Amino acid sequence: MTPQPAGTQRQPVDVAGRTAAVVAAHIDLEGSLLPILHGLQAEFGFVPTDSLPVIADALNISKAEVHGVVTFYHDYRSQPAGRHVLKICRAEACQAMGGEAMAARVQQLLGIGFHETAADGSVTLEPVYCLGLCACAPAAMLDGDVIGRLDADRLDEIVAEIRA
Repeated sequence: MTPQPAGTQRQPVDVAGRTAAVVAAHIDLEGSLLPILHGLQAEFGFVPTDSLPVIADALNISKAEVHGVVTFYHDYRSQPAGRHVLKICRAEACQAMGGEAMAARVQQLLGIGFHETAADGSVTLEPVYCLGLCACAPAAMLDGDVIGRLDADRLDEIVAEIRA
């Protein structure tokens, strides 16, 4: 745990209360589990483990069922992401256009693998299996902005932007 500067304290996060509010806002939707999980991801930046029993109780399903959905879908995180999220397309069109080399290069430049966050918290690297930019392959997404025709120079610029 990082020490806090003198005179400051970290405020406890009311995960259960905030989760209950998200659940209440989405519970009347058909198939409400996914909208609830999206809401929690927006609220916290990830789906806290402490939220699972609250969701399970509200939807009358098991905690294991909620956990199964969270871990099945790649967009849900169980830990906070870095300040930036870089997604590299791993689909066939991007691989055919040099995406494998871009994936290897970005992992080497950042010093992390897929599904990992840099030690300094600057970036989380994630694979994605199609960004819909097949004609502009290889592709990536940085903080929700798509990038087509990715090459080594552009990748270097992205890493410099992330590290700034």
